Amino acid sequence: MKILIICSKAFYKDIAPIKEKLEKMGHTIELPNSYYEPEAEKISWELGKEEHAKFKAKMFRMSEERIGKMNAVLTLNFDKNGKKNYIGGATFIEIYEAFMKNKKIYLYNDIPEGMLYDEIAGFSPIVIKGDLSLVE
Repeated sequence: MKILIICSKAFYKDIAPIKEKLEKMGHTIELPNSYYEPEAEKISWELGKEEHAKFKAKMFRMSEERIGKMNAVLTLNFDKNGKKNYIGGATFIEIYEAFMKNKKIYLYNDIPEGMLYDEIAGFSPIVIKGDLSLVE
């Protein structure tokens, strides 16, 4: 299966072992848009609001195209800044995109409590609770 890993940049440090295990299971893994340039968004901010808006639009369009070529997305949702199972705005949009394209949606951990709980639950994600063997 072709899987795009999606997550907050704060979780990029956690991707390598997950990617390796999924590849050993026979999956083809794609990494988040800015994985190889994690400072790209910060740089766009330094260039001003307009450049940052252009950067975000480019990333959203890239995600839409990439998700269309996948069988699934795996959302890495770990704790961040005191928020349990964090899913940020851009990752939420990618989950929505996967839903609209009828792709499988995996969540590494439970759906986070909060404002978007009902919406994320409505996408019917497969919550694997860290068990990568459930990705099939």
